[in-house]
Amino acid sequence: MTTGDLSSPEISRNYGYSKTLPKVKLLTIVRLGLFQMGLGMMSVMVFGVLNRVLIKELAVPSTIATIILALTLFVAPARVIFGQLSDTKPLFGYHRTGYIWLGAAGLAINAIIAVQVMWQLGASLKLAGWTLVTYGWAGLLGLIFALYGLSVSMCSTPFATLLVDITDEEDRSKVVAIDWSMLIGGTIVGAITIGVLLKSLTIDATIVQVQAQINRLFLIIPALICILTVVATWGVEQKYSRFTRRAKISSADSQLSLGRALAILTASRQTQIFFTFLVVMTLGLFIQDPILETYGGDIFNLPIGQTASLNAYWGGGTLLGLSAAGFLFIPKLGKQKTTRLGCMLVAASMLWVIVAGLTQKAVFLQLALLLFGMCSGLVTTGSISMMLDLTVPESAGTFIGAWGLSQALAKGLATIIGGTGLNIGKLISPNLMVAYGFVFSLQALAMVIAVSLLDRVNVREFQNSAKDTITAAIAADVD
Repeated sequence: MTTGDLSSPEISRNYGYSKTLPKVKLLTIVRLGLFQMGLGMMSVMVFGVLNRVLIKELAVPSTIATIILALTLFVAPARVIFGQLSDTKPLFGYHRTGYIWLGAAGLAINAIIAVQVMWQLGASLKLAGWTLVTYGWAGLLGLIFALYGLSVSMCSTPFATLLVDITDEEDRSKVVAIDWSMLIGGTIVGAITIGVLLKSLTIDATIVQVQAQINRLFLIIPALICILTVVATWGVEQKYSRFTRRAKISSADSQLSLGRALAILTASRQTQIFFTFLVVMTLGLFIQDPILETYGGDIFNLPIGQTASLNAYWGGGTLLGLSAAGFLFIPKLGKQKTTRLGCMLVAASMLWVIVAGLTQKAVFLQLALLLFGMCSGLVTTGSISMMLDLTVPESAGTFIGAWGLSQALAKGLATIIGGTGLNIGKLISPNLMVAYGFVFSLQALAMVIAVSLLDRVNVREFQNSAKDTITAAIAADVD
């Protein structure tokens, strides 16, 4: 990073740099949240629609399907690169907005292409089975999903940084809370919207009918995402960003390398324990993610639109859980006990998901997912709060970046475990309920293991002995 580049007249003019910059207004914060809402909608599109179509309608083995989908998450290390590029290489005259726009466009284009390649994979599989051509289509689909993941990284990382750029410390929690809520809200809106747009598809719809409806869906929603992105970010960086002024006093500590992330996560006993807990907890939250919609189709005979709408129950529960944790549970129980309670309740909710399958009544599944979402909210709020306590303030951005990177990779692993677990379950028993129950039991087991790891986390030990070790590790990476 060179101060000369950052303080050039062109960039200073684009950022509206002056001695006093206006405070970001509530309406602008809500407008920014439209971008997060768009990402939530796209998440439902990929992990709530395409996962089901690949596994159930196109009969792609769940292991292969989930590996393809997980590639969107395994490219998460690129977040580091895009974060640093947005610091040092302005795009279209802006440090953040240009990357956000280009990433959103790439996200939309890759989503549209992915659907068309998916149909080719399905047609080849039906016509000739797993031939070289079929594997070729599967490989191409995986590549496109990896590009989709890179596009998400290109827009989401600079966007998160933009939220920091436009706010002062005392306003930041309000901005993050609103935008995080709108991300979850986007999941709910996306699930309901998809359910409405795909309402005409019945459980016995032909693949031609499915193809026509999905193609229409993947033209409407990506175009809407691009519009929301421009509306959300237009003029914000130019008017509110404090980046230029802050860049003049920034240091190398603000940049995260993969080596530094690894050094941070393994520097002390407490960070190792919490890192392991975070990975296992993430597995306990997301193993069900890639096969939930196929569960709704196979066991409850729900059509594609209704299985996508299941995400609305999870999302609504999550919003309730986030609020309950922040205003009720953490003030009374504390962060660690709230997280522990949430983990145990997530395990219990997975058992309810299994019992719901035995009844084959959709309402019981919807209630189970509502509970699962509420428990997930407790776990998420509690673990994030603990993460902030296990952070070196002098390098907070680097530290939180390392935690976020590890969690994204763990979510990719959870996606593969979910798909592979379903295939293993089918080998154990031809009864589909047994196969799905095996996967949900794995998720419950992961949460029980996470509790045992959580009990070994000691924030006081970290604060007393670990900070010097971590600071030294960060300094060594810089050197």
